This record gives sequence, C-alpha cells and structure tokens, in this order.
Amino acid sequence: MKHLLARIAICLFLLLPPAAVAHPALWVVKDADTTIYLFGTVHLLPNDASWHYPALDRALSDSQTLYIELVDDDAANMAALVLRHGMDPAHPLSTQLGEADAQRLRILANKAGVPGGMQTLDMMRPWLAALTLTVSPLLKAGLDPAHGVDKQLKAQVSAVGKPVLGLETAEQQIRLLADMPRAMELDFLRSTMREAADDSVKLAELIDAWKAGDVDAIARIGNDDMRRREPRLYQLLLVQRNQVWAARIAAMLQQPGTVFIAVGAAHLAGPDSVQAQLRKLGVEAVRQ
Repeated sequence: MKHLLARIAICLFLLLPPAAVAHPALWVVKDADTTIYLFGTVHLLPNDASWHYPALDRALSDSQTLYIELVDDDAANMAALVLRHGMDPAHPLSTQLGEADAQRLRILANKAGVPGGMQTLDMMRPWLAALTLTVSPLLKAGLDPAHGVDKQLKAQVSAVGKPVLGLETAEQQIRLLADMPRAMELDFLRSTMREAADDSVKLAELIDAWKAGDVDAIARIGNDDMRRREPRLYQLLLVQRNQVWAARIAAMLQQPGTVFIAVGAAHLAGPDSVQAQLRKLGVEAVRQ
C-alpha cells in the first residue's frame, strides 16, 4: 500500500506545473538579426552566493560579446585615478565641515574600520571619503569586489576567448563624482554619513532582492532614497547614464549578432531604468 501511495504521489507531482524558482532577472531586446540580453549585477557578493541558472547560462553562451560597466578597473589604474582626482591634502576635509559633522565623520571612520581613521579621510575629497566610508565596513564583513558578479562574468567569458568590453572607463566613472560642484560633493558625503549605519543591512537586503529577481525591491532599496533626498545626484549617477546606455543599446540593434550586457542591478530597476529609457526610443526589453 505504501509503495502504491508513493507512486501516486510521484505521478501527481509530475502532472503539476513546476514551481516558480526565483533567480536574478534577465531581459532581452531583439529584432530580426540582433539579440541583446540585459542582466543586473551586484558588485559586492558573499563568496558562497549562488546565482547561475540555465536560461542565464544559455544567454551567456549564445552571446559573442560581453559588455560590463568597466574593464580598466585594475588596481594600478584605479590607484592612479584616485590619487589624481580623489586626494586633496592641501584642503583638509575636516575644515570643510562644521564641527558637528566633522566629529560624526571621525566616529564613523573608526566604527567602519577605515585604515588610519579620520587622519586618512582628512586628506580626501568629499566624494572619495563618502565611498571609503561606504565600502570599508562591507570589506570588513567579507564582501569582496573580486567576487562581484561582473568580475565573475568577465572571467567566465574571457576564459573561452570572447571579447569583454566596457560601457564606460574608470576615469569617466570617477570624473562623474570628482567633477561635481563642491557643495553637491559635500551633500553626497553628508548623505552617506546619515545612511552609514544602515549600509550593511541595505546591501544584504539588496543582494536578497537581486537573487530573487525582485526588481521592485531593488528600486526601493537602491534608488528611491537617493531620488528623494539627492535628486541632482540621482540624475547624475543613474538617469543620465541610463539614457546614454539606452542610446548605445538601441544603436547596437543595427549590427547583427548576440550581445550580453551586465550592469549594476539598480540601473535596471525603477521608473528611470535602462528599459524605461529604451521604451522612449521605441525599443522594448522583455523579461525572460
């Protein structure tokens, strides 16, 4: 009797529709002879995070070229750019802040484990101090940029001899921040200081939303606060870049072939996403 019940249960299971399995979101843009895949990434990821799935692997395998945000972000190039655009020991950061903000930054630097603490941040431009304050505790928690999804995709595609190209250069990305008006740069730092206590929690939530393909949650966690609190920064770092990338993707449709594009997941979420910018150009991205 038990064997019969087991067989019936197996037959019923096989007749049922398969349960939906959550996975990172993938979109496709197509015309008669061109296919372009769009995939959102996270740049910091726990070493044990699993994110591959069959449709993604097929898309990557079918693609002749991979585009990611940067390909020239090696340590030597980034160090040179940071020295050129991010360091300003002649104008100590503490002298550009009020006493209360300077004291809060000092406390946050120690709490985040910034090597050298406030003495290190004091030599930096506000934008670099903001990024350092954000990244230091995440690195301390074991989240390694070397294990970011874009890095893993690059290694996988390079290993089979396919080209990997950048949508931007490292200097372009750094200059987005370094060329901000100083008042806007200081606002960026103050905003980072306000949110510093929640950064680790927010990143964990963002990674969970990304792994589940929950685009609405990605927009809420990754975009909404910046859009509300720092609208000029939101336009600069997200909207304007999405518009440029959308125009480039639309132009790619003029060339036959299959391309895989991987950018930060926040760029593929919310009302100003790359997909929304493509729609304005008459190009529809369909989720897979």
